[in-house]
Amino acid sequence: MADRGCPLEAVPLPTEVRESLAELELELSEGDITQKGYEKKRAKLLARYIPLIQGKASTLKTDSRTTGPSQTAAATPKQPKSRPTNSRDERFCSDVHTEAVQAALAKYKERKVPMPSKRRSALVHSSVDTYTPPDTSSASEDEGSLWRPGRLTSTPLQSRPSVEPWLDRVIQGSSTSSSASSTSSHPGGRPATVPSAASALTGFEAQAHIDLHPAPPDVTTGLGLGEHLHCERPQVASVRGVPRGCSGSILETADGVPVSSRVSSKIQQLLNTLKRPKRPPLKEFFVDDFEELLEVQQPDPNQPKPEGSQMVMLKGEPLAVGTPWPPSLLAALQQWGTTQPKAPCLTALDTTGKAIYTLTYGKLWSRSLKLAYTLLNKLTSKNEPLLKPGDRVALVFPNSDPVMFMVAFYGCLLAELIPVPIEVPLTRKDAGSQQVGFLLGSCGVVLALTTDACQKGLPKAQTGEVVTFKGWPPLTWLVVDGKHLAKPPKDWHPQAQDAGDGTAYIEYKTSKEGSTVGITVSHASLLAHCRALTQACGYSEAETLTNVLDFKRDAGLWHGVLTSVMNRMHVISVPYALMKVNPLSWIQKVCTYKARAALVKSRDMHWSLLAQRGQRDISLSSLRMLIVADGANPWSISSCDAFLNVFQSRGLRPEVICPCASSSEALTVAVRRPPDLGGPPPRKAILSMSGLSYGVIRVDTEEKLAVLTVQDVGQVMPGANVCVVKVEGTPYLCKTDEVGEICVSSSATGTAYYGLLGITKSVFETVPLTAGGSPVSDRPFTRTGLLGFIGPVRLVFIVGKLDGLMAVGVRRHSADDVVATALAVEPMKFVYRGRIAVFSVTVLHDDRIVLVAEQRPDASEEDSFQWMSRVLQAIDSIHQVGVYCLALVPANTLPKAPLGGIHISETKQRFLEGTLHPCNVLMCPHTCVTNLPKPRQKQPEVGPASMIVGNLVAGKRLAQASGRELTHLEDSDQARKASRSGALSAQFLFLADVLQWRAHTTPDHPLFLLLNAKGTVTSTATCVQLHKKAERVAAALMERGRLSIGDHVALVYPPGVDLIATFYGCLYCGCVPVTVRPPHPQNLATTLPTVKMIVEVSKSVCVLTTQAIMRLLKSKEAAATVDVRTWPTILDTDDIPKKKVASIFRPPSPDVLAYLDFSVSTTGILAGVKMSHAATSALCRSIKLQCELYPSRQIAICLDPYCGLGFALWCLCSVYSGHQSVLVPPLELESNVSLWLSAVSQYKARVTFCSYSVMEMCTKGLGTQTGALRMRGVNLSCVRTCMVVAEERPRITLTQSFSKLFKDLGLSARAVSTTFGCRVNVAICLQGTAGPDPTTVYVDMRALRHDRVRLVERGSPHSLPLMESGKILPGVKVIIAHTETKGPLGDSHLGEIWVSSPHNATGYYTVYGEEALHADHFSARLSFGDTQTIWARTGYLGFLRRTELTDASGERHDALYVVGSLDETLELRGMRYHPIDIETSVIRAHRSIAECAVFTWTNLLVVVVELEGLEQDALDLVALVTNVVLEEHYLVVGVVVIVDPGVIPINSRGEKQRMHLRDGFLADQLDPIYVAYNM
Repeated sequence: MADRGCPLEAVPLPTEVRESLAELELELSEGDITQKGYEKKRAKLLARYIPLIQGKASTLKTDSRTTGPSQTAAATPKQPKSRPTNSRDERFCSDVHTEAVQAALAKYKERKVPMPSKRRSALVHSSVDTYTPPDTSSASEDEGSLWRPGRLTSTPLQSRPSVEPWLDRVIQGSSTSSSASSTSSHPGGRPATVPSAASALTGFEAQAHIDLHPAPPDVTTGLGLGEHLHCERPQVASVRGVPRGCSGSILETADGVPVSSRVSSKIQQLLNTLKRPKRPPLKEFFVDDFEELLEVQQPDPNQPKPEGSQMVMLKGEPLAVGTPWPPSLLAALQQWGTTQPKAPCLTALDTTGKAIYTLTYGKLWSRSLKLAYTLLNKLTSKNEPLLKPGDRVALVFPNSDPVMFMVAFYGCLLAELIPVPIEVPLTRKDAGSQQVGFLLGSCGVVLALTTDACQKGLPKAQTGEVVTFKGWPPLTWLVVDGKHLAKPPKDWHPQAQDAGDGTAYIEYKTSKEGSTVGITVSHASLLAHCRALTQACGYSEAETLTNVLDFKRDAGLWHGVLTSVMNRMHVISVPYALMKVNPLSWIQKVCTYKARAALVKSRDMHWSLLAQRGQRDISLSSLRMLIVADGANPWSISSCDAFLNVFQSRGLRPEVICPCASSSEALTVAVRRPPDLGGPPPRKAILSMSGLSYGVIRVDTEEKLAVLTVQDVGQVMPGANVCVVKVEGTPYLCKTDEVGEICVSSSATGTAYYGLLGITKSVFETVPLTAGGSPVSDRPFTRTGLLGFIGPVRLVFIVGKLDGLMAVGVRRHSADDVVATALAVEPMKFVYRGRIAVFSVTVLHDDRIVLVAEQRPDASEEDSFQWMSRVLQAIDSIHQVGVYCLALVPANTLPKAPLGGIHISETKQRFLEGTLHPCNVLMCPHTCVTNLPKPRQKQPEVGPASMIVGNLVAGKRLAQASGRELTHLEDSDQARKASRSGALSAQFLFLADVLQWRAHTTPDHPLFLLLNAKGTVTSTATCVQLHKKAERVAAALMERGRLSIGDHVALVYPPGVDLIATFYGCLYCGCVPVTVRPPHPQNLATTLPTVKMIVEVSKSVCVLTTQAIMRLLKSKEAAATVDVRTWPTILDTDDIPKKKVASIFRPPSPDVLAYLDFSVSTTGILAGVKMSHAATSALCRSIKLQCELYPSRQIAICLDPYCGLGFALWCLCSVYSGHQSVLVPPLELESNVSLWLSAVSQYKARVTFCSYSVMEMCTKGLGTQTGALRMRGVNLSCVRTCMVVAEERPRITLTQSFSKLFKDLGLSARAVSTTFGCRVNVAICLQGTAGPDPTTVYVDMRALRHDRVRLVERGSPHSLPLMESGKILPGVKVIIAHTETKGPLGDSHLGEIWVSSPHNATGYYTVYGEEALHADHFSARLSFGDTQTIWARTGYLGFLRRTELTDASGERHDALYVVGSLDETLELRGMRYHPIDIETSVIRAHRSIAECAVFTWTNLLVVVVELEGLEQDALDLVALVTNVVLEEHYLVVGVVVIVDPGVIPINSRGEKQRMHLRDGFLADQLDPIYVAYNM
């Protein structure tokens, strides 16, 4: 489409061809023809001139576009397009607005923005109904997208500006504290940008050089940042380059945005005093900084304020007295029906425009009587009449059948029933249909009247009855066609009383939020309104009126059904379906019937303009009044002007056009009168948009761009008083230059919202007050929901609706105005004009503007994105407000309002629920969200000494705790036995010695059972078997491997007895074993490098493995990933000869290195720690005591055996304590989920260990199978304690759902608990079999961000549950220290967990021996207090809290709560965030989010979500993720990446590998479905 119009300038085309072309363009822009049809017709028109054009066609070449993924949007600047100058739409577009938009866009230079990237498959996003152009009509007034002054082409521009005012601002502000774009404090109305500390924000500089690739930018190039990003995972065993607690510069935040103060001067003084302390400050204890108060935007001192005097109440002319009005509407009907039965009342047309039926007054009267009689006498329910006077009845009639509707309406009035007209429900799930059902239910409707044809078309249930629609009450359906009605007896007369305060009818209205209310109109109001309309519009008897509006409600009902009958008028009803086929039909009918009045909307005028060419024989000279029902809409003015321009030559007189304003609550508010009815000449006002946003009227500012042109809607109705009151708060009168809500006091307004007393009082019984507080009048007023002011010569001007008002900060914007601005940005190429919705959603206590449009199927990805960028600029420029989210959806997918147009509230609902399914999204939270709390300023630190003093003052004890004392007696008995056997001295137990002793004393005692997926035992090991196997391995190492004592040996085995035997084999010959997880044969590329790295970093001189793995390590596939020539000696132990070693090695001292434990942390750091024989033995002893392990016990272990506590339980503990271990490799659960639980039940294990990933597999995989497991005899009542081995904060939701799920199998709720260990000490806490149950506390998440613990009640806002991580092990001491000052902290204070114990690791095993690292982590001392003890720093934040429970020793129990790893925390806005908290919020945001992980990238928060659902739903998540993180964490998400399930890497402990994910993202390896860069 880009090339349309280009070559035509070069060839002088005849005028009529140009006109036809222009007409075609318009049809296409309205969606009236398809792209294909357009091209066909265009080619036909140009056929004759093609040879001429071909010479010039080279201009097209520059514009051809390829949509390859690599293409950048920097393609040649597009040719400016001008249109033939006499193309008629030049004349009827309000040029002011379009030119303003074009000028605004021209200000911005071409600049690139990271375009969202989308996987190709996600692009095939077909619309619901691809080939029918969507319904571009817009009947509802909230909807005017058709006709705003959007000129259909752009004014010729020198270059086509592309993108990005907001980028400017984001670079000047920071990613997190964006500048105040919505306050226009500088003269000239430009947004004030506040530069912030991070003015050179690397992230956006990075993005500024990125071309519009669909792929995420590789930020490691050209940033000067490359070395930063890649040094994050150095190839050394231990890689913590940054001292703990202070994060690297990459995470530093942008803060320092100056913001206005938000505390009163008193508090400010207090703060100032506290800033100048007299003695050392004890902030920790006495001052809680005002935690994260959201900014309240302060009014701008320069903002315009109203300066006029207070307005006075406006009085309408009195209702004419001398006129002989009929006493009531039914009296009028009876009079005309009996005296003028042949007079025509209503003519109905079919879709070809033919008159199908004319209802006379006689017929209307007789049929209404028949219906009234039938309703009152012929309908029964359980022998009682179904209806009694005053009951409500639903009228369900299609827009094409006004005759039946009129009969039904008057029939109900005659029977004293209350009609409730509603739309025909087409499907069970129509937009808003549920709300209509709610209205019917609350009105107590039991009967629905409809036509025969309509009843046949309604969806039916199996019984043939009409289905009950969702949310609707059960209804009886009555067809009102003649044959179904009974004739009343001659003497029957209706008793109708129709002049009093009783309700005559109920009109429905849908509010901004989508709820539907019923507005009751009394008989008295109905009559008064008909009289007032008759007087204002000068209706006379037997006049003809053409009505294009919906006759069921609003002006269509008031003029076309009610007032017309009072005056015996003839109404020609033009259905919507006919207007769509022939937009000129209403003008033709005016002409044919010489109609004196016509009732239309601006849409109908706009459509007729598009169709009027070539119609020579139409004349509008008969019209004395053309009532424009939506004259209050800001865009009606351009339709009125354009219509007059074109049709003045066809007899239309300028004074005939009469805009009017109405509201459901107040009925008609004002209407312009022609001069012969005493109306003053019409006026226009050109108002400053900026002034309006502050609620002030300023006529045309110097800056001509941002203005709104409005026309008057005439004078107040006869007999009514009008005033304008303040929109919010007490209804004080406005000043004369202030915009407010228009209120009407008259006998002709609605009386109440049916059944809703509270809001009825505030809307229908408002008492406006003068500034002095005295009521303006003794009669109550009705609020109209219209915003406006009273202009010169007492004319009413409307500038917007309360429903469309969006309050952003201290300013208010009208949704209609924003739609108009969007339409002025050349919409026709990318989106459908009538299909744009603008609404606001509340995020972080402020309204945020959302714009949703339907995209044309032929618009390319780049085009649409560019259009979106330009819309953002235009709105920013003209309204000085940021758009929070701009979404494009496929054609025909937005919910429709009953007569065309978009159902706004339903669209909003779908947006918030994540069911809108957009195909393009652009979010700008950085620019819009200006009320984030100030970034936290780090306080000057309190010294450690003052902390201790502070703790004493506050009565808090220091946070320290320890497990049971380890006495020397506990194991002496075993040592004595062992020493008697001559195996070892009584002082100390080496594991190798213990194994020999057991092989000697209890040779056949089984130590290990290994199960496979089927649950069968594949291998076992008794004490003597294990000993002999170890001897053979030792012999092989000495002979074949020629190893010397102290050499390191890598053991690469699958989980099994071989691994355990080779481990002891290494100990027997004095080698140091390193257990390594074997590479995954299907995934060599990612798993083999880790194996190679551990082998190299641990300096292993030999690799022991199986034959199968040995072949794999040397295979061709392996060679593609690593250099296979550099492997050390590889020995397989499958068939080693039965040999004994001459002597078993005994370490000279317990401090000799026993084994190395390597593990990759979640931050991607490979860290190996050294475990001495002393530590190994102490670890086994601690676990033995805590879990009460003896040779007679059996425990079940479902863990990986390669590192940490998993390794210790698998390889060490059984040998030390002699219990039998049932080994279940976690991998086997993939083929049999119930394996672990079945094993626990079968072996009656009292103690069992698992990992979170195992627990998750069981919870997800066995959720529905507990019954089947019970049938198979699985019983978990034997379990005393089931412990999750973890190095993270306990996952409460998972452990709780696991307990709940398997309660049916006898699992005790108290059994499930967690353990805690880390690199410096693999087992710090472990629940064990005795001691109090783990406790749970609730802390305030906001305080945690400030490194503080604040305990709160369960369920309070921002509360986060934390579970104790098990009991502290015997011999272990724990203290909480300040991360930076290293001073001790008090009870319930957050700090780093430090640990001292005989089984601490002795240090990192590093290649370069980084002594500083070693000293810092393994031999830290407190800076104050007990400075002698040597502690190891765990790198985890947590706190200790003394509980009311007592432990085994009778002391009060100290609980340790782990909050999270320091390495993982994100430093953003000066606060410390734990990724898991953000992830938990995100996972809750939408049901399709399966998993989530977050990390930071150059100061931007990146959220990766796994989508469990259809790819086309992916974009729904972008806004929801952004919203939830803003709401709950006060953070702006920078990038949202949507990926397939399983992309987020997870290690064997079930922990997310966020840094691997980050590297994958930066290297573009994730194959994301969609990447959204939030601006």
